[in-house]
Amino acid sequence: MATFLRYGSFHFARMVDKSGTSIAIKRCLNKTWNPNRKGSIFSIHTALHSNSEKNRFLEDKVTIHFVNQDGIKTTTAVIEGETLLDVVIKKNLDISGFGACEGTLACSTCHLIFDKSFYDKMEPVIDEEMDMLDLAYGLTKTSRLGCQVKVQKWMDGMTVQVPQGVRVAVGSEGSQ
Repeated sequence: MATFLRYGSFHFARMVDKSGTSIAIKRCLNKTWNPNRKGSIFSIHTALHSNSEKNRFLEDKVTIHFVNQDGIKTTTAVIEGETLLDVVIKKNLDISGFGACEGTLACSTCHLIFDKSFYDKMEPVIDEEMDMLDLAYGLTKTSRLGCQVKVQKWMDGMTVQVPQGVRVAVGSEGSQ
């Protein structure tokens, strides 16, 4: 905004056209900014900081509850489309030994146990995931690997359980 105030609308328009400007800001500016209209600064500021934008951002979040090996429950808001492994890593959740292969489907350390009601709605397990799950400690009928489960809106409020132990079982790509 300071650039706009110093250099005027012509330079501001050139600044917006640069490829480094975030898509969210460009969308917002395209909806609100008109170089021929007075008071455009207020419109841009209002659009960037409005409650509707904040609410839209919060609506994209899904609440997931993780219960670690010690029974400690952690609730976190996550972005739809992230894998549960990504969530644990990004949010730095206290789950020891989780995700040793970093999501390459070469171990079973991101093994999670789901409530049946949520498990039944998930996409089917692929063969490669099943091969790694066979090596997992504490396998149940509702077990999945966190690196293979992407967060979806319908998962809001879901609780996932981390098994009591983690067996570092590595597939053919690595060593044991």
